[in-house]
Amino acid sequence: MKAIDVHGHIQFPDFDADRAEIVKRARDVGVKMIAVGTQAATSKKAIEIAHQFSSDVWATVGFHPNHLSKNWHHDEKEQAESKQEVFDINVLRELAKDPKVVSISECGFDFFYDKSDAGLQEKAFGEQASLARELNKPLMMHCRPSKGTDDAYKIALEILSDPKFDNLKKIMHFYAGSLDMAKKLAKLGFYFTFGGVITFARSYDEIIKYLPLDRIFAETDCPYVAPQSHRGKRNEPAYVVEVVLKIAELKGLDFEEAADELYENSVKIFNLK
Repeated sequence: MKAIDVHGHIQFPDFDADRAEIVKRARDVGVKMIAVGTQAATSKKAIEIAHQFSSDVWATVGFHPNHLSKNWHHDEKEQAESKQEVFDINVLRELAKDPKVVSISECGFDFFYDKSDAGLQEKAFGEQASLARELNKPLMMHCRPSKGTDDAYKIALEILSDPKFDNLKKIMHFYAGSLDMAKKLAKLGFYFTFGGVITFARSYDEIIKYLPLDRIFAETDCPYVAPQSHRGKRNEPAYVVEVVLKIAELKGLDFEEAADELYENSVKIFNLK
């Protein structure tokens, strides 16, 4: 089997003690991975890791919406430094020129905890979407709406409906919106990633069944949200196999058939070399 964990954070400090072993465990089960940046520091580290494990890892560059707020949370699993970064698109642009960078991510909108000003989020998102268009790299988004709404997705949809973004590859990471919103996004050409949560929560079943397989990617979002067999523990790229298995089950497909199509789709859309 071959698989690609299209959205994880193998570069985070939570993996510093055993990163090589984790990459090997993934390799042993046929899994490669994309290390997703959440600010300049974690993006730079992702690039370093991608060069270190050049056959198994690629990187992204981006600035997470929750890092824009003055009352941001320092997550020791994520950031080595406790000092908050200032968003600077020019810093991200230079990092994104590295040949191991395959996407602009992780950027978007997060209204779940109401931490970041909507105006700041919109400005940062617009600049990163334009950077993705400028460099011809896919835009992989973090959109987390207010409880019971699709508000974060609606704003992203409005911005990316501009004809200048027609040729931009648009990917919703960890999609958790409604089926109706998924239909609207799919109509505009969006792709969707799903992770370990689909192995124990049934609210994703209908959406995955609706979406064509060539619009879906498998991810872990490691070190967070481990699948059922490792629930409550640190997640890692090798566990994406469980996600692929669940997607195959929901789509009524043979595991190897689904795995092959998900793999080839990931290689094609992210232009993995």
